[in-house]
Amino acid sequence: MFLNKSCQVAALLLCFWALNTGYPHKYFAEKVTALLGEDAVLPCSFEFPKGVPVPYIIQWHKKGIKIPIYIWYAGYPPHIGEGYDGRVSLTGQASLNLTDLQEHDQGTYTCIVNFFDRSPDQKRNGSLVHLFVHAPPHFSIKPPDVVYVNIGEKLALFCAAGGTPDPDITWYMDNIPLNEGSNIKINRGSLEIFKVRESHIGDYVCRARNSEGSIVANTKVIVAGPAVITVPPRNLTKLEGDKAELICEAKALPANLTHRWLFNDKDISQLTWLVTRTVVRTDGTLFINPTSAEDSGLYTCEVFNGIGTPERASAYLSVEYPARVTYSPTIQYLPLGLSGIIRCYVKANPPFLHIKWSKDNRPFDPKSHHGVFSLSNGSLQIQRVIHEHQGWYVCTPYNAYGTTGKSNKMEVLVRDPPIFTIKPEERYQQRVNSKVTMPCHGTGQPKPDIHWRRTDGKQLSRDRAIQSNGNLTIRTLKKEDHGRYECVLQNDIAILVTSTLLIVEGTTPHAPTNVTVETSAFSASLSWLPAYDGNYPQSYVIWYRLLEQAESPWRTIRVDPDEASTFTIYNLQPNSEYEFRVLSRNTLGDGMFSPTVRGKTTPWDFLGGVYPTDAYGATYIPTVQKPSGPKPSPPRNVTVQETENGLLISWLPPLNQKVPVAFYYVEYRTQSKPWKRWGPIKHATSYLAKELAPGHYNFRVYAYSIMSVGQASSEVSLTLAAESYEVTKSRAITAGVVGGILFFIAAIVLSVCAVKICNKRKRRKAEKAYMMVTCPVAEARNGGHSHGGSPSPIKNIGPSPRPKSGVPGLVSKSSLYHCGLSLWTNL
Repeated sequence: MFLNKSCQVAALLLCFWALNTGYPHKYFAEKVTALLGEDAVLPCSFEFPKGVPVPYIIQWHKKGIKIPIYIWYAGYPPHIGEGYDGRVSLTGQASLNLTDLQEHDQGTYTCIVNFFDRSPDQKRNGSLVHLFVHAPPHFSIKPPDVVYVNIGEKLALFCAAGGTPDPDITWYMDNIPLNEGSNIKINRGSLEIFKVRESHIGDYVCRARNSEGSIVANTKVIVAGPAVITVPPRNLTKLEGDKAELICEAKALPANLTHRWLFNDKDISQLTWLVTRTVVRTDGTLFINPTSAEDSGLYTCEVFNGIGTPERASAYLSVEYPARVTYSPTIQYLPLGLSGIIRCYVKANPPFLHIKWSKDNRPFDPKSHHGVFSLSNGSLQIQRVIHEHQGWYVCTPYNAYGTTGKSNKMEVLVRDPPIFTIKPEERYQQRVNSKVTMPCHGTGQPKPDIHWRRTDGKQLSRDRAIQSNGNLTIRTLKKEDHGRYECVLQNDIAILVTSTLLIVEGTTPHAPTNVTVETSAFSASLSWLPAYDGNYPQSYVIWYRLLEQAESPWRTIRVDPDEASTFTIYNLQPNSEYEFRVLSRNTLGDGMFSPTVRGKTTPWDFLGGVYPTDAYGATYIPTVQKPSGPKPSPPRNVTVQETENGLLISWLPPLNQKVPVAFYYVEYRTQSKPWKRWGPIKHATSYLAKELAPGHYNFRVYAYSIMSVGQASSEVSLTLAAESYEVTKSRAITAGVVGGILFFIAAIVLSVCAVKICNKRKRRKAEKAYMMVTCPVAEARNGGHSHGGSPSPIKNIGPSPRPKSGVPGLVSKSSLYHCGLSLWTNL
């Protein structure tokens, strides 16, 4: 059928509309499999409507790409999508031929055939094809060939591979597959070992495998180590002018070694006078050619591979040469009447053997001249200079290699030495913040120079010390100005020195000096020399600490009595190093610390039974700051027994008695709670535990020596029942109640008895009084005699004649009887 241009454009637009909207259709996808780089044909067939050929358009789509990768329409060149140029063409009716397959060609393809004269409800032709492009594995990330690790560090090896189908990655170590564990993790091909051990060192293989093949990547894991010098340099002696060779061989993993040589701790590359004559070979050997006398010294080889710290080894190079004179002064002066030196500046290796002297062109033997001596440095010392010592001198040194020659002629002149005209006083004593002036003057030819210095080497204050015309003035005196000063009078003839002591009062005390320490196993005795006290009474405090503990704090102890300059510190650890220093103080405050000294206590003689004693000679148990020394054996036969008073824990001493036991500790706990303990238990092998609550208990016993603790004994278990606890408790309560009741009854009985006794005594007194009053009356009533007046008391006068009845003033027994009877009747 003939179509004009407008119809063709309309058909093309209709095609794109069909692509974007899509008619409802369903295809069963066909599967096509091909290898990477090969060709593949994606099938597509169609049928004309009613079997009559009509114009049509063919489109191939790939899932994920919006624009068709291939469009064909008769009479027009085909449209080919990006990336498919030269690789796609039609074959057969509508099938697509895809050549040189790439991995990204894999996917789902749709073939659509559209007819221009069909109505919308007609079935659309085409196909759905899934293309599988199989490719052997290939690595996108490979682990390195060699990996250096340190034991205990983390190791990570990364491995990733691509391919179709997706390859599986497996790790092997020494041909054994690796599996994940607590210390090994494998995630997406990456291998992680969190803590490397010796067993992890070896050959690792990352294997990527799929149906099309497999590939491997090998990695060797090696323990990294710092550089180690295997052949160190050795001391060497060479004759001047010869070449010297200092060997320094090393090995390391990794083996990227760097060598550096130092001369007396200075890099040789920075010493221009030496570097031009040296060469360092690749194996680290140092060549010096030629050698010079100045080359003698310490040579250090330093090797490093980036791991750890550089390794060092040193050797001494000795360059020998004949003895030589290095300097010949034209004129030398000797002080008349004083000691003087004629110098000969000599250098020799080996040292010079002797020096020949000449004076005024004649041999001069020091031994034959009184008061002249040869010094070890080759110079001549004259004990007392006289005018005859003046002249021209020449020295010639010799050693085992001979001499390089004699010195130049040196003129020695004898002159009067300088003298002090004014000397400072022996001592100056001033208050702090005051001013002092110390004079010093001298004269001589040539005119001498005068300057001051401190004997301790410290510098004079720049702001407060002024030297003028030989005088030294120090303003605003401070504590640090205290000390000895020297006035130096110097010219070419001689150097004279005089000294004075400056005492600055009203300050804190100065630091003690000459501190010494003597130690035993458990104590240290210190002694020192007191320094100036600032004109106030001073006392001392000793500071000490244990060195072997990290950041160990300082401990202090005051010295008693205050004026003492020796003191002993007890309760120290045996076989341990300590630091000591002494601090002085007075009423103005603390002074300065003495220099710190160190002392190490001796080992403890535990076999000899030596125990520490304090200043009073009493034995004590020192505080164990660090367990050390031999440990006692564990206690034996631990038993626990219930008694009326509590639980009795008993044990036997350790079987091995070589380490003496100082004390014991008993530990107990219930279930999973932490251990608690009783102690220390001295001179006993049992302990009575009271007031324990019901429960299941575990017990164990530890033996302690003076300086250590042994292993625990075997544990003993005991269940303390609630019944026994309640019985014990009830017994105690019952005993208390019964005791209280008995005490109460006893108190009542005693009270009743006391009341009865008191009442009885009162009644007896009353009866007696009553009888004395009423009995005569009753007797009169009964026909007896009546007595007038008051009754007389009955008195026992002693034995008397039996009274006669009717005698006035006497009472008969019958009267008393009748009186008592009548009294009872009345009552």
